[in-house]
Amino acid sequence: MRRHVTDPYVRQARQQGYRTRAAFKLLQIDAKENILKPGQVVVDLGAAPGGWSQVAARKVKPAGRVLAIDLLPIAPISGVTVLKGDFRGEQLLRALEGARPDVVLCDVAPNLSGIGNVDQTRTLELTLAAIDFCCRVLQPEGVFVAKTFHGEAFEAFLRRLKASFRKVKVLKPLASRGESAETYVVARGVGAR
Repeated sequence: MRRHVTDPYVRQARQQGYRTRAAFKLLQIDAKENILKPGQVVVDLGAAPGGWSQVAARKVKPAGRVLAIDLLPIAPISGVTVLKGDFRGEQLLRALEGARPDVVLCDVAPNLSGIGNVDQTRTLELTLAAIDFCCRVLQPEGVFVAKTFHGEAFEAFLRRLKASFRKVKVLKPLASRGESAETYVVARGVGAR
């Protein structure tokens, strides 16, 4: 709790109106990779509580569009269409109304069991489903940004990404705690293999 309270990104998130410190992870990835631009269509998978959606909405305005989906409720966010449901269903596809997203963000997480290899397998299933979603709807030169974790499933995830995208880059933004196993991938050029 003390680490959370003294965390500089937690304080900055409060000061700047972001719902979570995770907003700074996406901001730092975007600063390095130039992902989010005005006018884009962005889909945020596993969006609750909405920090990444807030960043995306600010970056793509005034003409852009952000759709956020999660099984958990998400309080309304200015400039964001919020959907409650599973991104693997048809609800998100209907909401896209035939639009092909320029960016798909993926910060999905299963309900955690506390058993490392079980949680990692469940997370892998969700991120692989996110890759499938990208293969179906992402613009050919679109960008997929996903959080993943180092461990047994990481190599399988990376192999699948490299089979589905032309360029794959692994990053760890400064806002990601050093002791955390989380890492981020930026993938471009879906279906280009």
